[in-house]
Amino acid sequence: MQFKTMLTGLTGALLAAPAYAQELEVIGRPEPKGLGFQPAATSLAEQVHSLNNMLLVIITAITLFVIALMVWIFVRYNQKANPTPARFTHNSPLEIGWTLGPIVILIFIAAYSLPVLFDQQEIPEGDVTIKVTGYQWYWGYEYVGSDLVYDSYMIGADSNNMKTPETVAQLEEAGFSERDFLLATDTSIIVPTGKTVVMQVTGADVIHSWTIPAFGVKQDAVPGRLAELWFKVDEGKEGIYFGQCSELCGIAHAYMPITVQAVPQDVYDAWLAASVEADEYVDIRTLLTN
Repeated sequence: MQFKTMLTGLTGALLAAPAYAQELEVIGRPEPKGLGFQPAATSLAEQVHSLNNMLLVIITAITLFVIALMVWIFVRYNQKANPTPARFTHNSPLEIGWTLGPIVILIFIAAYSLPVLFDQQEIPEGDVTIKVTGYQWYWGYEYVGSDLVYDSYMIGADSNNMKTPETVAQLEEAGFSERDFLLATDTSIIVPTGKTVVMQVTGADVIHSWTIPAFGVKQDAVPGRLAELWFKVDEGKEGIYFGQCSELCGIAHAYMPITVQAVPQDVYDAWLAASVEADEYVDIRTLLTN
């Protein structure tokens, strides 16, 4: 089958897909003056958020208790209120209490945090497997089993990482806005929603780190080692998500962003078929508009 014929068929299939597949909403973007986590797009991120909220309650309670205890001691045992201080050196019930109390708290925290950790570290069988390699300073992606390989550079990397009119034009041409500078890349990882995606992570030169905050995943890319992480973007949460290299890796460490586009399964299938046929990354928006 000729590529032109296949592309025509794929275009028809994609045009029949939901309208939101053409212009995905940018969800995983840091917001000015934002507090807290980015919106969770996976069950892993939801677990991390839930654990964080529980720990925040515990930490707040401990902090308030310590502050109240200090205020009470300042008021009750200052020199004016208690001119003759006690001179005892031991209080066994109190010592047992402040030893057992933290132990109970730590056991309670462990009971909730360890299952979250195990869920992250126990890698399930993936519906999609992607090998990611960190380079100084860009990412390389390989869709295992499909022979699709491409690199991903920050938009603006060819302008010495400066925001120039040319960089803004490139951002807009790629479907991003000016505020996505330092976040958007010239190619994206395309993944289907509702499917388990396994990322095989390694480094080619120094240690990098691949992370998407909205997915609740992070894994160091160590040269000579192949580590794994996994995620499953919830159905109905199609969109564009951003991440960054999170391990200091050299002078351009700040310019290694990650862009992931989560799309419905039929859109993903059409994109992958077109990219494999073309033997290069094919922009989903190009397929939709051609």
